[in-house]
Amino acid sequence: MNEHPNVKPNRIWTVSEAKANLSEVLHLAEKEGPQHIGTRKTFVVVPQDVWASRAVAEKPLGQWLVDNLPRGTELQIPSRKETPREISFTNHHQEK
Repeated sequence: MNEHPNVKPNRIWTVSEAKANLSEVLHLAEKEGPQHIGTRKTFVVVPQDVWASRAVAEKPLGQWLVDNLPRGTELQIPSRKETPREISFTNHHQEK
């Protein structure tokens, strides 16, 4: 049961209400869940442990590439000693 009878579930606090009742906003965020603040642009107050549990940790690109390397296929990597193949840079779609 809601331990704060004057607080409606899923209410949106105005910025001035949130300022005047900051400790209450923080308490409700901990006890009842996210508290929404603002009417034109909404912000959400959540406890740090909730935020951390939902935040996606970004991996460095190198680690992502290693983790997502295709498995089960034999990739043939050309030797650096081979002469490079010629690549034509002409536009094949030129009008004739």
